[in-house]
Amino acid sequence: MAASEDSEPASCGCKGIRSCLVCENLNGERRAEDTDHSELFFKYEPSSGLAVRWNEGGVHESFPFPGVLLWEDFVSEEEERDLVNMMDQDLWKESQSGRKKQDFGPKVNFKKQRVRVGTFSGLPAVSRKFVLRMSQEKLLQGFQPVEQCNLDYSPQRGSAIDPHLDDCWLWGERLVTVNLLSDTVITMSSEEGQREVRVCVGFPRRSLLVLHGEARHKWKHAIHRQDIRQRRVCSTFRELSSAFLPGGEYEALGSQLLDIALGFQGSSV
Repeated sequence: MAASEDSEPASCGCKGIRSCLVCENLNGERRAEDTDHSELFFKYEPSSGLAVRWNEGGVHESFPFPGVLLWEDFVSEEEERDLVNMMDQDLWKESQSGRKKQDFGPKVNFKKQRVRVGTFSGLPAVSRKFVLRMSQEKLLQGFQPVEQCNLDYSPQRGSAIDPHLDDCWLWGERLVTVNLLSDTVITMSSEEGQREVRVCVGFPRRSLLVLHGEARHKWKHAIHRQDIRQRRVCSTFRELSSAFLPGGEYEALGSQLLDIALGFQGSSV
């Protein structure tokens, strides 16, 4: 069985400017914490759909923050336990910034915009009922994921993911993530003039988060090291862009990928 927690991690998958506690300890160089005072910090309120904060003068500030859907208790405690146990029976591969991963998706070169089926055999069987459950939410009706990426975050490894926008050439409008084992925070960020605005979105364990619209395309998303306090496992599901759907330039390939993905007979690649 694959290890589910690290006591003394000895290697990592970091490349280039990426780093984690494992390689930082080996190199004797600790990554500096982000303390840029030119940033404005807000907190997302799911009930109102607003990003809110109290400024230095004690004045309440807020603005609409569209494109976020939080579905709490999407999976039960029993389902969470079973899902993580099944993941831990598979191999976790080392990835960037102290994460480990399991991929269920096609082989993609985003820089050259190339997609190959490769050894892709579909999403895992256990995901079928959760994809069906997603369709109960109006926003997710018609959501057909063609990729599932499981990620393992650990405070011992200093796991994190840097601010980024997901690809739009292959991946479609809705990014769906199921969070397991521990609460965390998704930090959304956008440049506004000379300052960076950050919106912290609380992400409880066993919940589902959808990013779409402005939150998908305008705001970068990240998980910072300090927001991983216990082991966290998540599954992110991505759908195809319009270029791979009926009428699109890559319609035939998209149809092939969907047929494979939604057979739910996959193993990690």
